[in-house]
Amino acid sequence: MYKAILIEDEHKLREALFLMLQMVAPEKVNVIAVAESVSTAVELIDELQPDLVFMDIQLKDGSGFDVLEQCVFKKFHIIFTTAYHNYAIRAFKCSAIDYLLKPVDPSELRAAIEKIGLLEQKFLSSIQLTALQNSLGKSSTGRISLATQEGLHLVSLNDIIYCQTSGSYTTFNLSDGRAIIVSKPLKNYEEQLTLPDFFRIHQSYLVNLSFVDTYLKDGIVILKDKTELPVAQRKKDEFLRLIRL
Repeated sequence: MYKAILIEDEHKLREALFLMLQMVAPEKVNVIAVAESVSTAVELIDELQPDLVFMDIQLKDGSGFDVLEQCVFKKFHIIFTTAYHNYAIRAFKCSAIDYLLKPVDPSELRAAIEKIGLLEQKFLSSIQLTALQNSLGKSSTGRISLATQEGLHLVSLNDIIYCQTSGSYTTFNLSDGRAIIVSKPLKNYEEQLTLPDFFRIHQSYLVNLSFVDTYLKDGIVILKDKTELPVAQRKKDEFLRLIRL
């Protein structure tokens, strides 16, 4: 069941949406909070960390897009419910599941909720297939060999926090504080450092997803060792989907 927050500044419409959800998806959606302003919505999202947010566009103190920009917690699905059709393109750029025009049609609401499950199933299947295909190229011991001027380093994949590439050199930053520099570009290692464990967030950086701690709204990811790295705009949506799983 999805934990949901309703963000709607008109009381009657908020109540109508709540009742409609009880009618069309009583076993799939549990409304845990409601909000009528940007400030309250941001506070509730960061505190309660919902799975799903029903988002109005125009609010008393701003817009639904302001909510998405200001909240720190972003691992939730979004369904926009609004009277304004001209924001649809911007909404889908925010990875919205659907964009429902008011008055909301019950059948469209039900279809939007069902779409979440279909998308999650499809994405998980894709990740599992990628992992299976790439596992053949990984060492059975879960290690990678890194050749340097000092010698050959056998490094556990679980110990790699992130990799940084610069020209024909790659630096492997490890959980024990070591930084191993090899004279090969990162692309030479990407077949071994793959999903679901690793993801290339930027042309210069590949991260171990298990070390991701925080994602900031300005496109910065903070790792557990406090390192801050940029996430390329074209990688943002896929990265956010991965860390939501």
